[in-house]
Amino acid sequence: MLDEKKVKKYSAFDQFGFKKTIDDLVELIANLYSKDDIPWLVGYSGGKDSSAILQLMWSALSHLKQQGKTLKPMYVMTTDTLVENPIVSTWVKASLEALREKARQEELPIYPNLLIPNIEDTFWVNLIGKGYPAPRPKFRWCTNRLKIRSANTFMFKIAAEKGEAVIVLGTRKAESSNRSKNIKESEKKSQREHFTAHSSHNNISAFLPIKDWSNDDVWLYLLQNNSPWGINNKDLLCMYRDWE
Repeated sequence: MLDEKKVKKYSAFDQFGFKKTIDDLVELIANLYSKDDIPWLVGYSGGKDSSAILQLMWSALSHLKQQGKTLKPMYVMTTDTLVENPIVSTWVKASLEALREKARQEELPIYPNLLIPNIEDTFWVNLIGKGYPAPRPKFRWCTNRLKIRSANTFMFKIAAEKGEAVIVLGTRKAESSNRSKNIKESEKKSQREHFTAHSSHNNISAFLPIKDWSNDDVWLYLLQNNSPWGINNKDLLCMYRDWE
């Protein structure tokens, strides 16, 4: 179970350079983002990892704006499967609206997009209309149809503008041994420093800014850095604690 006291204890990390690590990461993100005109997209689910990368991206764009740099658009994409937990769905939609409004006020080119699957890919059409069995570990048809397809369609549309795109994800090695293995294999295939190869699309690169972070690192960052668009990260922590 998530231990809030344990997470707070790690505030002592600051004196050993955790804040400098964050500052250096924001600087790296800003440099990579401003290097060319390739469009960037951020995958956002409303969870802790995607919240962390979105805050880092916001900080990077704010840093560039303060330097007087011209900013290219940053697209935030969230997929609503239409069968989400109502609490999670409400949280995510409220966060996207707050993000859109705050970005407008701060004049940052951050554009949230709430995606939904095509009608033929929706859960109930497949379960009842097509007679698919309920999803299970060896037949997880829902992930591809409800999330991946709609995200890919949007991503390909953005990539078509410049011929390629970068997708920023909160994927971390510490999530599981399989995830760690997949990240390491993608790193070996990558032709660009700091980026990994996309699993199936040559014109899309993945950027994983927190790939080496632990769970405690993520919570430390979120609890010590308020959301720039106004959501309460402590409420997010409470939701995780309730689920666990």
